[in-house]
Amino acid sequence: MTHALEGTVTSLHSDGGHNFSKPSIDEAVFLAGVGIEGDAHSGPTTQHLSRQKKDASRPNLRQVHLVASEIHEGLRTEGFEVPFGGFGENLTTKGIELGRLPVGTTLRLGEDVIVALTGFRDPCSQIDKFQEGLRAAVSFKPEVGPQLFRNGVMSVVVRGGTVRVGDTIKVALPAEPHQPMQKV
Repeated sequence: MTHALEGTVTSLHSDGGHNFSKPSIDEAVFLAGVGIEGDAHSGPTTQHLSRQKKDASRPNLRQVHLVASEIHEGLRTEGFEVPFGGFGENLTTKGIELGRLPVGTTLRLGEDVIVALTGFRDPCSQIDKFQEGLRAAVSFKPEVGPQLFRNGVMSVVVRGGTVRVGDTIKVALPAEPHQPMQKV
């Protein structure tokens, strides 16, 4: 399995409300074990509204949502217009195939921040309200391996600090055996 081990922070997004898309920001403060300061999905326990109804005490494995800019570009060629932040992601990357990385991969964002990948963001029904047919476009099952989703990956903040648009991302794979990502 070969992956680019370095990429770039293309855009950052945060919203204090539980909205589908998030507005752009120039920098974000990442808090260890919590998420992005001021974002509705930050917290040590689950912050996703439907998941809170089931069990609000569960650990938050969805503190920071990342989407590769290449996904946005690919969807554009398929007739969908999803701007950066349009999936509700906190961070848009360039140069890293996020969906192919194993669980536990760490990304160093800029000089200080480290996030650990926890799994795929599963596309909920709201995605078709955003653009009809988008849910099917981002979900697919290859002939071999687990189902893949092209609407991003989720992570937790291991080490906090400030991240800025244009910062470098460095990838560190976990020890083998690697576990493929599943929905979280």
